[in-house]
Amino acid sequence: MNTVLIVGGGAAGMLAGIAAAMKGSTVHIFEKNEKLGKKVYITGKGRCNVTNACDTEELFGNVVTNAKFLYSSFYGFTNFDMMDLLEKLGCPLKTERGNRVFPLSDKSSDVIRALTRRLLELGVSIHYRSEVEKLLIEDGLLTGLVLKGGGQKSRVYGDSVIVACGGMSYQATGSTGDGYELAKEAGHKVTALSPALVPFVVEEPVVKELQGLSLRNVEATVMKGKKVVYKEFGEMLFTHYGVSGPVLLSASSYAAKELKKGPLILSIDLKPALSEEQLDARLLRDFEAAINKQFKNSLNSLYPSKLVPVMVDISGISPEKKVNEITREERQRIIRATKGFPLTLTGLRGFSEAIITQGGVDLKEINPSTMESRLLDRLYFAGEVLDLDAVTGGFNLQIAWSTGWAAGSAAGEEKTKDDKGL
Repeated sequence: MNTVLIVGGGAAGMLAGIAAAMKGSTVHIFEKNEKLGKKVYITGKGRCNVTNACDTEELFGNVVTNAKFLYSSFYGFTNFDMMDLLEKLGCPLKTERGNRVFPLSDKSSDVIRALTRRLLELGVSIHYRSEVEKLLIEDGLLTGLVLKGGGQKSRVYGDSVIVACGGMSYQATGSTGDGYELAKEAGHKVTALSPALVPFVVEEPVVKELQGLSLRNVEATVMKGKKVVYKEFGEMLFTHYGVSGPVLLSASSYAAKELKKGPLILSIDLKPALSEEQLDARLLRDFEAAINKQFKNSLNSLYPSKLVPVMVDISGISPEKKVNEITREERQRIIRATKGFPLTLTGLRGFSEAIITQGGVDLKEINPSTMESRLLDRLYFAGEVLDLDAVTGGFNLQIAWSTGWAAGSAAGEEKTKDDKGL
């Protein structure tokens, strides 16, 4: 029997295990935690954004790093294949705004339970609390793994090894960079690592006043000088240290490398649906309705109450000034601040708050069809350990499912005697 050893029982590891077992191989998963899918469990705020129901071709446009590498794996196991798999395993799904797919129950545990049940049905051996220390490479050949704990029993022999133990993000779930060290043992290069899908740190202290304020339907533009690094509509959140929320988490993946060179400017269009002329007309209507009020009391229908004093301050107009005394030039200042609320981005929060890791095993050294190492036969990589990342919306999990399936399918094919050099 062909024996496949999988390091890590997260999204990529579980799919690799199913795929390899379906090929008829003996499969062992070594998971350092007490259960599978610990990171999957907390994704989507515990609801698990399984994938995205966009056309498969559209997946590539949402991948930030190395999208072309994923051509074979995305088409080999598509987003619709993943949805079909879960439905057949008794985990019904639903599609929400932005084509985000969730379990109907809103419980990530249902996704993990369905995949675990399938692994056990296929006879996969799952070894919990089993941490891999290193690869077993003898005379230039990969022969298995060495588990932490020492002694002869710590050696586990197999025909193939799939490294699927995640990146550096959410380290409390066990993603502590072990996969990168295993890759280096086999001579692989690991590209520079950065936290991604992570909140920004902002220079201006005004964010503390706005802490907890969530804004929907804004347009966020990240600039380096005149160059647009990122621009997108969505939802954002002010925190005590900066800004977060879906639109800015996605922005962080595009801005990470530029931020290492210096601060960036974030411009927030608070009313992207209105042109400057339409916004001016809206202001005039609001001012007419509040004609005898002070300026500070005239903006409550335009902005959330927490934002009003901040916008008054940015406009440079006296808060006590009567609305009927505000000039056209002063209105223009309000419009400019509304269409381009400025903040200075100085950095990113750390790996402990990052949803994923940017960077990883260099893809030049990986076969994109099989996920096999080009440096060491029968060594495969899948999921976040690879130099692949995408924006929010279920795309990163799809990378894990697709690359896991590709690795498991390839490793699960029993090699002939000729293949083994016998």
